[in-house]
Amino acid sequence: MVAFSSTSMDLDPADLAQDVHRLLEDLARRRPDRRQVVAGECMPVVDVFETDRTVEIVLDLPGVAADAVRILIKSGVVLIVGEKERPILSKNTPASFHLVERDFGRFARAVRVAGAVDAGQARARLSQGELRVVLPRRDERRGQGVRVAIDTGAPAATE
Repeated sequence: MVAFSSTSMDLDPADLAQDVHRLLEDLARRRPDRRQVVAGECMPVVDVFETDRTVEIVLDLPGVAADAVRILIKSGVVLIVGEKERPILSKNTPASFHLVERDFGRFARAVRVAGAVDAGQARARLSQGELRVVLPRRDERRGQGVRVAIDTGAPAATE
């Protein structure tokens, strides 16, 4: 993050331009690609990685209950939808926000999964604010190879 000095009164335009550029780069690195967002008011960050046996999707969902999230896998796309509710402030204690950076509201993230995965064996766990979806690869994607017979049109030999 770029540090600004509140006591510095000599503002060099070149330095200011560099600071703004660094801030924008930092923001771009931290925010997900909007093309992966299906709908919603909130956009949880997501990591997708693969091992030789699985494809894994990890979302940061602090404060979200498991029953507020739905996961659907169809046609090679994992759709994760849910809602992160804003904490209710006490009506007896008036409050004025000075800064609001956390996202709240509905969210939907779509992740296209390359390769063959066994959606029927997928599992998910929400723990300590992290949702982890594990999709096992099908055997043909584990590097074991699948032998394909070649039909020559000739009758098969009998043993």
